[in-house]
Amino acid sequence: MNITLGIFAVILLITIGITYWAAKRTATTSDFYAADSGLTAAQNGFALAGDWCSAAAFLGFSGLTALYGMDGALYALGPLVAFCTVLFLIAEPMRNTGKYTLGDIVRSRMQTRTSLLAVIAGTVVVNFTYLMPQMAGAGVLVRLLTGISYDWAVIFVGISMIVYVAFGGMLATTWVQIVKAVLMMSAGAIIVVMILSMVRFNPLLLFEQAEKKYTASYLLPGNYLKNPFDQISLGLGYVLGLAGLPHVMTRFYTVPDAKAARRSVVWVMFLAGVFFVCTTIFGLAAADFLGQDTIRAADKGGNLALPLLAQYLGGGKGSAGGDLLLGFVAAVAVATILAVVSALTLSTSSAIAHDFYVNWVKHGRVEGKQEVWIARASAILIGTLAIALGILAQGVNVAVLVILAICVAASANFPVLVLSLFWRRFNTGGVIGGMTLGLVSSVVLAMIGPAMRGADAFWPLVNPTIVSLPLGFLGGVLGTLLAGRDFDNEKRFDAFLFQVHTGVEPK
Repeated sequence: MNITLGIFAVILLITIGITYWAAKRTATTSDFYAADSGLTAAQNGFALAGDWCSAAAFLGFSGLTALYGMDGALYALGPLVAFCTVLFLIAEPMRNTGKYTLGDIVRSRMQTRTSLLAVIAGTVVVNFTYLMPQMAGAGVLVRLLTGISYDWAVIFVGISMIVYVAFGGMLATTWVQIVKAVLMMSAGAIIVVMILSMVRFNPLLLFEQAEKKYTASYLLPGNYLKNPFDQISLGLGYVLGLAGLPHVMTRFYTVPDAKAARRSVVWVMFLAGVFFVCTTIFGLAAADFLGQDTIRAADKGGNLALPLLAQYLGGGKGSAGGDLLLGFVAAVAVATILAVVSALTLSTSSAIAHDFYVNWVKHGRVEGKQEVWIARASAILIGTLAIALGILAQGVNVAVLVILAICVAASANFPVLVLSLFWRRFNTGGVIGGMTLGLVSSVVLAMIGPAMRGADAFWPLVNPTIVSLPLGFLGGVLGTLLAGRDFDNEKRFDAFLFQVHTGVEPK
């Protein structure tokens, strides 16, 4: 345990040092929200990988594969397709039309305060839905590392992320993510090599052993996603939901131009794709070497499958090698979560400080330094709420909760974003209708579904995207038609569309 704590302390000190360095370079609103748009495509790509390869990837996907076989692999491999949507549809328009947030795009298009308020609501709900599983995963890991209670572990993580965001802003968050991505890839590579060495570098043996131990049904879909519509819904949520995640979208403002934004996505597709493929190997190896009963005994959601596998590969519990590898993997996982929750906190802080206070309450009449202080204060409030949500989420598989957050993003933010960018007639009524119907339907169906209520569910699907996504678009269309024509808005559309494709702001 001393080895484990030592590794964790070293990584924590590195991230604190990064925050101190970044704090001295964060003075303006552009510094705080977008790192002054000074990152290269490679740097932003690594940071995006750090954003996306969260607790769900590092812990949840491995646990789902270990407990449910190929359904876990379906969860893990979806992001490879999801980033294609971001690359071809979202990355360039986002960089060309926005400044810091999704609210900037809608405000630029609609130029109404009501539409901005609707987008703020969507951003906050999606981010808090995403924050909950990250805090839950962090609580489990810090408890494993230190022996403190789950509640105190979540509190520790919340305080850490408040420090990163309030003092270092986007620059600190970015470099913490880059460091974390490098550590995560390194840990994954070490574990994959150790697993393959145990099966004579023939990964097919992992599948054969799993089939013998758990029967052939383990390698077929339907163990977790028993309803075929759940599998379709998961795919829809992935392909369209990633493009609606506010903390991912804000990353495109940290690079100097649209070309760099596109190249950032190519980098993250390669980095995250390789790692997600590895999570299937982690899960199969954990099921083969440890057994599902051992994994469930440690955490009923399967979130500790990978750390326990690392301990086993290192020589077992109590051995120096086992403690060393467990400490490294667990510490990297905590760093992973700290980076992601910091990005989510910063994105939410941007929505509250920049979109709500500066643009909605003060009509843009706020000095830069005052806005930064407001953003820092909101980060403290957000961190406090995230701690409470993390305590409530104990025991639920973090991958499932993350996918539900992506479902909310797909159902609310994505329709509003796409219609704003590409439909001339879309107006404020459409923003309100799409955001409201998408948010309400996805959140309500998720809360009454199996992911949250288990066997007592009133709704059959784990992931409701297949229903809530069309409802989000329907709300946008009906809201637009019911609100009537906004001819001034339609006249501005040509100039707006020109900016979407060129990055040249209309005069």
